[in-house]
Amino acid sequence: MQALPKGHKKLLNAWAFYDWANSVYNLVISSAIFPIFYGALTIIKDEQGVIISDSVTFLGFTLNNDTLISYVTAAAFMVVSVMSPFLGGISDYVGNKKNFMKFFCYLGAASCIGLFWFNLEYLWFGLLCYFFALIGFWGSIVFYNSYLPDIAYPEQQDAISAKGYSLGYIGSVLLLVICLVLILMYDTFGFESKDFPTRLSFILTGIWWISFSQYTYKYLPKGNKKQALTKDVLFNGFKEINKIFAKLQHDIRLKRYLLAFFMYSMAVQTIMLIATYFGIEELDWGDQDPTTGLIVSILLIQLVAVFGAYFTSKASARFGNIQTLISINIIWIGICIYAYLITTPEQFYIAAALVGLVMGGIQSLSRSTYSKFIPENTVDTASYFSFYDVTEKIGIVIGMLCYGLVTQFTDSIKNAILFFVIFFSLGVIILFRVPKRNISD
Repeated sequence: MQALPKGHKKLLNAWAFYDWANSVYNLVISSAIFPIFYGALTIIKDEQGVIISDSVTFLGFTLNNDTLISYVTAAAFMVVSVMSPFLGGISDYVGNKKNFMKFFCYLGAASCIGLFWFNLEYLWFGLLCYFFALIGFWGSIVFYNSYLPDIAYPEQQDAISAKGYSLGYIGSVLLLVICLVLILMYDTFGFESKDFPTRLSFILTGIWWISFSQYTYKYLPKGNKKQALTKDVLFNGFKEINKIFAKLQHDIRLKRYLLAFFMYSMAVQTIMLIATYFGIEELDWGDQDPTTGLIVSILLIQLVAVFGAYFTSKASARFGNIQTLISINIIWIGICIYAYLITTPEQFYIAAALVGLVMGGIQSLSRSTYSKFIPENTVDTASYFSFYDVTEKIGIVIGMLCYGLVTQFTDSIKNAILFFVIFFSLGVIILFRVPKRNISD
């Protein structure tokens, strides 16, 4: 099939459709069903629903269940942050980043399917699947994001980035609703309990991810092959990364933007990863079913996020990317303070709606802003985006470690949420210092 030209509508839509394929991991595994499933396995409650114990034993150590999953998450993101610049440079040098993207996609999807066998008896296996599912998702995102300046012109990038996130929210909500129906109506479908349909959700996630990604792979270009993968090319990948790092030191606008992104992304990504655990342990659900309540709140976040991504794209076109990002970060600060004060499910739903409003916007606009700041006529876009991804992943590592430590020592997720106000505030301060034009030292 003949390659589609840059800016072609079908090419743009095929790229954006990968969000539809892979976002089910973010919703089902990271945010909704797996956290609830993990909590049900690791938390012991009395007949009144009061938590008796939330500790687990792993490799001879007894840890708070939230702390354990946060450390595993941080370890996975550390692996991604180390390998992203390496793989980004390699994929640009040999021109086959679609194959790299496929590998991580299939690794992540297969690991999601492996979560079907997660249990306390073989806790190591379940956590290993969780570990590799995370690596697969974020590893594929490195190459997915790097395609944006290759397939879209600058004036198209805000809109198509927002469209990708919107498709992701819609697709992931659709699968979550299917899974929710299977879980809540388990007896109608002939299941003995909620356990099997919950585990089945992990298999459906992997199948969905693999199946729908094929449309994206059909139209994305493989890349301009420059040289076969050899030992020299492996080392040249690191050299390319060093060149990009040197360029960043002389690009004040891009350097300051990356620093600001590092600060606020650290808080955003961590909050998104721990939101369900917060709902499980910090709220008084009373007679309400917490499983249903949490999934409803997550659905609310996803649906509102579709509109949030759209309105953010419109706001950036009118007021500029940086000014819009500053406003969104200020809203995030308010959300953190509000979350510290909430105690009831109704208040949690309000917080969920506010998070949805700014979650999609800050993600899509951050990605497209960085793409615009990359120097024109740049060929090694994957190397540039590997820096973007490394910045994000190291931020998540620090954020998850902070969350784990604060939770372990204070036994309260609320204290960790309030702690992230510092990072949002630093992000705002640095964003104010990002120059409007590209200037050098």
